[in-house]
Amino acid sequence: MSYISGGLSMLKSVEQSLPASEKKIAQYILSSPESVITMTVKELSEKSSTSSAAVIRLCKSLDLKGFQELKMRIAGDVQKPSTLEYRDIDKGESSHHIIEQMTHNGIQMLKETDEMLRREDVDQAVNEIHHAGAVHIFGVGASGLVAYDAQQKFLRAGRYAFYLQDSHLSYTSLSNASSTDVAIVISFSGETKEAVQFMKLAKKNNVKTISITKYGSSTLSQMADIPLYTSATEEAMIRSAATSSRLAQLHVIDVLFMTYVSNYYDEVIESLDRSRAAIDHKQ
Repeated sequence: MSYISGGLSMLKSVEQSLPASEKKIAQYILSSPESVITMTVKELSEKSSTSSAAVIRLCKSLDLKGFQELKMRIAGDVQKPSTLEYRDIDKGESSHHIIEQMTHNGIQMLKETDEMLRREDVDQAVNEIHHAGAVHIFGVGASGLVAYDAQQKFLRAGRYAFYLQDSHLSYTSLSNASSTDVAIVISFSGETKEAVQFMKLAKKNNVKTISITKYGSSTLSQMADIPLYTSATEEAMIRSAATSSRLAQLHVIDVLFMTYVSNYYDEVIESLDRSRAAIDHKQ
């Protein structure tokens, strides 16, 4: 990307959960984003009838470095061409329209996820995975499919990574984890009961934790040492299908894996060659 963006998506994602003063600022920005780009903190606080302190608190609520980053992201949003919104699939739609809409939803979710992922957090997560004695991965339902994908990728890369489908077995395994281990917990909402329990157990055992959740404050993202975010857009279609959100989670895993491969290329290639040879029936 030639510019950073995502400020407006971030504000829309957390708007309803913000305290009153921060909510007023968010609503003002969303109603007039172009004008905010050139404002100071004081000017924005006056325009939104709040205070400079509330503007600073809003930036912290968005998990941004400061008002300057928020303005840069909004400026990036203003430069982007407008896009279609997510749309539900109606009864009796043609396969042509379904293909078109699902493709659009997936692309939009990936673009928004790109905006939510902080590069420094990805680099830190990859570094922790590389130095981990073991990588414990947890997810339930559709997030479990993502956890399984992460397991097979990092196993092939030479990491001792595992995902256990039975949550009780996952808790048992994690209860014997070392403080040198890493736990990756995946949940779109960040509130899945089993995932929160897994995170609590990891923290109790002093295991380094990485969360993959939708953008915004959640139990998992607040507890994690390294929170990674996907787009927070709620899918219009039946939530149990977890279509675009699952795609976004898989994208984050792919980003982690490919960054890991790039950073530790020589040793990963050796591991990939060994794993390929091990399953090659011609050997």
